[in-house]
Parts: sequence; structure tokens; C-alpha cells
Amino acid sequence: MSDAHTPIELLRRLRHPDAAERQLALIALGDVAGPEAVEPVIAAVMDTDATVRRLAIGLLEELGDGRAAPALIEALGDDDVAVRDAAAVALRALHTEANLDALLSGLRHPRAAARHAVAVALRERKDPRAVGPLTAALADADAEVRRAVVLALAHLQRSDTVPALSERLRDDDAEVRRLAIAALDGFVVKHPALLVPALVRALGDDSWRVRAEAAAALGRSRSAAAIRPLEAALADPYWQVRKQVATALGHLPATPAVAALVGRLADDSPDVRGAVAGALGHLRAGIAVTPLRALVADPDTEVKKAVARALAAIEAQGEPSCA
Repeated sequence: MSDAHTPIELLRRLRHPDAAERQLALIALGDVAGPEAVEPVIAAVMDTDATVRRLAIGLLEELGDGRAAPALIEALGDDDVAVRDAAAVALRALHTEANLDALLSGLRHPRAAARHAVAVALRERKDPRAVGPLTAALADADAEVRRAVVLALAHLQRSDTVPALSERLRDDDAEVRRLAIAALDGFVVKHPALLVPALVRALGDDSWRVRAEAAAALGRSRSAAAIRPLEAALADPYWQVRKQVATALGHLPATPAVAALVGRLADDSPDVRGAVAGALGHLRAGIAVTPLRALVADPDTEVKKAVARALAAIEAQGEPSCA
């Protein structure tokens, strides 16, 4: 190894007045850098040249030293998008105690893009110690940050997040509301008193995506209290919602809703007709046999398949449950 490429010389070149020289030094350090390089490379994250900053971050990712975490958090607020992206990738790869502390403090970074990147990194880390700071971050002023925080909490799957997530069903941002419902889906059976009424209210949300997500969650609730609201939601103006509502009713003890489901076999949407047929088959709804047979000639191939499966399911049990 020539003297020009020893670690000591390369680290010295990080202070060279020419940015191109500093860039070359960082590239060369990738082959020889050890723990002694961490602090000088951390300093390079604040370089005036964006390429130097990006290369320094990439090298810190390779070195995997927790001392880099605070500098990487600051780099999430860099003016250069490539630098910000590199910092986000490096943080996700750095699993140290120092990194966790830095990430948690990063949820209070003045730039929303940085807070968002921190939430994404915490989602991938899945550390239960992040629950408190993430829960507090649900009140972030930026909707994109709140979305990322909800997803991070969803990955943790902890019961103690349920009350805070349920509050997000009233969020100003529709996507936050939808993601919160998806995050709560697995807790509906355990917390019906809190979640079923909130999900029923969400069936009246302004966003059809939120309504569809709420219907899906109610379908997994096993709650009889969800049946009548879902039955009413079969008249939703969006076929995507009606389809999800029909599917949900098929997974509930929905005998009272069978007549309403049968009425939807004439829905304008083939997706809805197919979902209704599937629900009736799942419920073994004997009173639906005649209207289902009328759909055997439906112009949509998928509807005909769903009808055939439903009829087979009903006839296979011998004694229809809804005769």
C-alpha cells in the first residue's frame, strides 16, 4: 500500500480544499477504514460538498458504528435529496443502542422529512421501547409523518397502542384514518367495546377507502353489533365499499342480513355480485338458492364461478341454515 492510500493519509485528505480530492479519499477509505476513521468521517457529513456528504454517509453505513447516529439524524434534514436518502438508508441499517436513542430524538427534528424518515426506520427496527415516543408523534403536524408513525406502531402490534390509534380514526387526513383502522384490525376481537363503535362510525367517513377498511375490520370483529350498520352500508355509492361490506357480512353471524345480501345479487357491479354470492355461500343461506340459480347465466365469468361455489356450499350441507 502506497503512503498516499494509508488510512492516516486518506483521513488527512478529508480536509483537502479540493472537494474532488475529499471525494476520492472517502472512496478509497471504503477499503481500509477502521474504527479510527469514524469520527473524521462523521465530520465529513457536514462537508460543504453534497457528494462528499453522501459518500461519508455511505461509509458510515459500512462501518456500522453507533457514534454516527446523531450525525445521520441531522443529515435527514440535508438540503440535498440524495444525502437525505443516503442518511435514511444508513439509519435503517444501523442497529445499535446509540442509534435507537438518536432515532427517538429524531422524531422531534424540525424538518418533517427527517421525522418521516425516522418513523420509517423505527418501523423496520420494531423495538418496543419506541412505543411511547411514537405514540406522542401521532400528534405530529405533518400528515405524512403521522402516516409513517401509524405504520410503525402497526408493526409493533401492541395492545397498549390501541387507545392512541383509535383516536386517529378522527384524524384530519383520510389516509391516516385508513391506516389506523388497518393497524387496529388485529385488536377488534379483543377490544370490541372500544373499537366496534368507532369502526361503525367510520362506515360514514367521507373517504370510500376509509369506509371499505372499516367494513373489512368489522367483518373480522365477530360482533353482532356490526351486522345492522354493515347491512345499511350495502347501499354505499362506491362498489368497492359494497364489495367489502358483502364480504364482511359473510364472516359474521349475519342471518338478519341475508335478505339484504340477496337484494344485492342484482348490483350493477360484477365485483359486488361475486362478493355477495361468496357471502351467501359462506353463510349457507338456503333462502338464497333460487336467486343464486338465476345468476348462473350472469355475463361475468367470475360471478358465475362465485355463484357455482356458493350453490355447492349451500347444497353440500343438506340442511340450509337460513331456510
